[in-house]
Parts: sequence; C-alpha cells; structure tokens
Amino acid sequence: MEEHRNGESEFTSRYKIERLVYYEAFQYVNDAIHRETVLKGWKRARKIELIESLNPGWIDLSAEFGKMVRYQEPGV
Repeated sequence: MEEHRNGESEFTSRYKIERLVYYEAFQYVNDAIHRETVLKGWKRARKIELIESLNPGWIDLSAEFGKMVRYQEPGV
C-alpha cells in the first residue's frame, strides 16, 4: 500500500491514485483473477455504482486492507 501511495507503481503514479476505496478478499487466487477479469469488462459507471454501494463516502480503506477478513462463499 505504501508503494502505491508513494507513486512507486507505474499505474498509480500515472493515474494519481491515492486511496483504496474498494477491494474484495478471496480464498483462492484463481477466483480473484476471474473476478478482476469480470470487473475490467464493466463500464466505469457500473464500477462507480459498485464502489458507492459499499463505500458511499469513498473513504480510504487502506488501513483495513490486509487485516483478517471473514471469507464467505459467493451466493451464501
């Protein structure tokens, strides 16, 4: 997270990304890769709707990122 915040990542430095406003946790990396592929196919407006449905204030979630999260099977 610190590398992203400091612009050490090419993507984050190019787009001036400073906050983590949305993330999902997965038990298996293949599930995460599939979900990322799905999200990349969405238009920007739909991505914004997803963020605002869970984080309407666009609060920086980086302090919470990496803490233990309870895994829940999709659809449960």
